[in-house]
Amino acid sequence: MFKYFLGNSPRWFKMTMVGFLIFNIISFFVLGKTITAWLFIGEFIFTLAMALKCYPLQSGGVLAIEALVLGLTHPMYKTDKYGNIVNDSLGNPLKGGVLLEVEQNLEVIMLLVFMVAGIYFMKPLLMYIFSKVFTKIKSKVVLSLLFVFLSAVLSAFLDALTVTAVLISVAVGFYGVYHKINSSSADYNDDGVLDRTELGGETLEQFRSFLRSLIMHGVVGTALGGVCTLVGEPQNLLIGERVGWDFIEFFLNMAPITLPVLFAGLLTTVVLETTGWFGFGAKLPAVAAKIIENYTLEEDKKRTDKQKYGLVIQGVSAILLIAGLALHVAPVGFIGLALIIVQTAFMGIIDEHQLGHAFEEALPFTGLLVVFFVIVAMIHDQHLFTPIIQWALDQDPASQPGLFYVANGFLSAISDNVFVATVYIGEVQSAFKNGLIDREHFEKLAIAINTGTNLPSVATPNGQAAFLFLLTSSLAPLINLSYGKMVKMALPYTIVLGGLGYLMVKLLLS
Repeated sequence: MFKYFLGNSPRWFKMTMVGFLIFNIISFFVLGKTITAWLFIGEFIFTLAMALKCYPLQSGGVLAIEALVLGLTHPMYKTDKYGNIVNDSLGNPLKGGVLLEVEQNLEVIMLLVFMVAGIYFMKPLLMYIFSKVFTKIKSKVVLSLLFVFLSAVLSAFLDALTVTAVLISVAVGFYGVYHKINSSSADYNDDGVLDRTELGGETLEQFRSFLRSLIMHGVVGTALGGVCTLVGEPQNLLIGERVGWDFIEFFLNMAPITLPVLFAGLLTTVVLETTGWFGFGAKLPAVAAKIIENYTLEEDKKRTDKQKYGLVIQGVSAILLIAGLALHVAPVGFIGLALIIVQTAFMGIIDEHQLGHAFEEALPFTGLLVVFFVIVAMIHDQHLFTPIIQWALDQDPASQPGLFYVANGFLSAISDNVFVATVYIGEVQSAFKNGLIDREHFEKLAIAINTGTNLPSVATPNGQAAFLFLLTSSLAPLINLSYGKMVKMALPYTIVLGGLGYLMVKLLLS
């Protein structure tokens, strides 16, 4: 069985997970529930950090099931610290545990299931936009700025994973065209002849470096835009729902911090492209530019009337999406479902199998999110963070937003920002409900948690789902994008975004 446990993940990782499972049982009977629950948290963060070795749904999910079996939390009912089900005055069991966590965060789950699937049908429009930007802009600085800005704007209203998927698709497509010409026997240039030796060696490495820098700018843009709005990242909706903010309220409350950070991010892009620091600055080779321009012209010529009509429907749907979010006409998940219906109905997509592909990207992460809620329910039932939150709330109120920002930022960089935000906003909401903090201070801490989980988390691929998605995509090996290179290229953005975010939190929320 061990041979097949966790698939092709490294042997040392499998042995570590088996060791965790055995040690947790021993700890439960020898050291008690509280210490065992803390061990589960550390082990779960470890599985998030090792996401490149094994997707956390499996490794973290096994730990979550063990936590349920050991009675550290309950699938359906509220329990006390000793694992006993709590009843109401009539003797009926109180709803709690994992089920309550899922119900409280149902809008987030609906966002992932329906909104991401809705944006899937908008991919041709997004690819069309990015392709035109890619080929029409000659200046690398301007092109990089547009990639960051477009990614930020799209991520603010759509889903960062989908925007990243589009960026990857565009880059893979252009690399494929370049590689096809490079490996073919056809020789041509502007005069009808092309020496294929121009496409290999240093030219190929320069082309890879160009794509690598552009894609990194793009995924950073998803973080810059994602922090701004209610639907930009999954944890944003979770935080906004707990505080009671709609789309406009969320944006306005975050804007004093997020907009300066956005402009600082754009300025950082200019500096990096101008100086060439941290692996940026590579220009598009002239021969590659010619190949890509010819390819896009051919694609435009081959576009059928049906495909052009589809672009129009997708554009109208995008306008309706933005209006629906801004006016808060319905929960975000319902808007996403409406987006699916409108686009598929008017584009003639009626085959069930065609619809199924739209849900493939989001469902693994949706499953992982429910696993998060098991760990969060365990934290609540065992009151693990209560002393920590109480200590933080005992500090000077002026210093608390900064403390929460730093704590969330550090944990998000090494684990996952959705998990960290889920834990902290839940504890802070409990403090508010228990009268430990007032409404104004609750909102300040919510802002600190949101910005703390979104901005410093760009430091590593572990913190941002879009970064991890890029690193594990088919594009990464093509452009020689390793874990180390991603961390190095993200470092200047981490310093600027994380540092300025902390400064703004201290100045505005203290």
